[in-house]
Amino acid sequence: MISNKISMLSNGMRLAIYIMTSERKVSVMVKNLQLVVFSIGKEHYGVSIDAVQEIVQVPELTIVPDAPVVLEGVINLRGKVVPVIDLRKRLRLRGASRTNAKRILVTENNGSMVGLLVDTVSEVCKVLPDAVEAPPEMIVAIGIEYITGVVKSEERLIILLDLKKILSINDMRTIELAKDVPENQAA
Repeated sequence: MISNKISMLSNGMRLAIYIMTSERKVSVMVKNLQLVVFSIGKEHYGVSIDAVQEIVQVPELTIVPDAPVVLEGVINLRGKVVPVIDLRKRLRLRGASRTNAKRILVTENNGSMVGLLVDTVSEVCKVLPDAVEAPPEMIVAIGIEYITGVVKSEERLIILLDLKKILSINDMRTIELAKDVPENQAA
């Protein structure tokens, strides 16, 4: 009896294809994960490179009145008004002052562009599927669904995030309201 199985992370990334036979499991192909690694404070986070359209320096932000706390403002990115979410605030981490190292990860969620403000972007790295562990049970038990795994490397831990869950549809509805700022007001 032969059957095929595709092993996947919770965010849908294909890791490996296995051929199952009655005698043994034979690995046919292993695909490295490519991650954009960034920092918020002293912690390192990673998201799939496929989820990030580009990384930009932080331009002048236009503040949106009565916006939710996580919405830093909007930017004009080549003629498009893009809401910018402070990922530190979204993840309920303690604040820090703005530095020149801060960057915006431009991503797309449900057809809309969204910028995520992070402290630094350090690298794009390749990670073997074996290096990814499931999130600790305590994190899963308290309902933090946007953490998909943890990568252990020699010098650090990288917490893997699912941007679709961080930018849930309820959050996106709130942020969409901020896009109604006229384009000539976005810096």
